[in-house]
Amino acid sequence: MARDPDTIQREIEQARDSLAATLDELVVKANPKQYVDQGKDAVRSRLSDPRVKYALIGVGVLVGVLVVRKLFR
Repeated sequence: MARDPDTIQREIEQARDSLAATLDELVVKANPKQYVDQGKDAVRSRLSDPRVKYALIGVGVLVGVLVVRKLFR
């Protein structure tokens, strides 16, 4: 049974539009800049926690004291 050429053309156009939309979604999801921005936001939110911030300051001071002590020995 032969199909109408107009019907076939419409189905092809619908499939093309669907594939184009899917490709657009994949481009948005796979954007490396988006992953970098998400990573930066995650790090900033972790560092804004006072417990983490003060622990890192303490470690930095300890390392600084050890370096100065090592230099003057």
